[in-house]
Amino acid sequence: MIWIVVIGFFSGIISGMGIGGGTILIPALIIILGLDQHQAQGVNLIYFIPTAVVALITHTKNKNVLWQSAKPLAFFGLAGAAAGSFLAVSLEPDLLRKIFGGFLFLMGLSEVFKKKKQERKR
Repeated sequence: MIWIVVIGFFSGIISGMGIGGGTILIPALIIILGLDQHQAQGVNLIYFIPTAVVALITHTKNKNVLWQSAKPLAFFGLAGAAAGSFLAVSLEPDLLRKIFGGFLFLMGLSEVFKKKKQERKR
């Protein structure tokens, strides 16, 4: 039970920052709690709703939401989420975990090289 509290708290902090709590939540649920990839991603989707609402309210109050950009992104994001959901449930958990791990790896590389590029501009 304590691990659920710790995982939820830290992934909530990351979610509130707009980074995406799933980057912490999904691996933690798999490694620490022993869930399979489909279960972890399902929990992440349920977890995402209230954390996203709180973050959206906060960022809206601080005038950080560009609604003109957000509306089409949300619409096409919903379409992509539906397509991704159908794809995810048809994949084996091991393959889905490898795809997710590859995605996290690529995002990490992107952040490393983005920082180096920003440092060169200074």
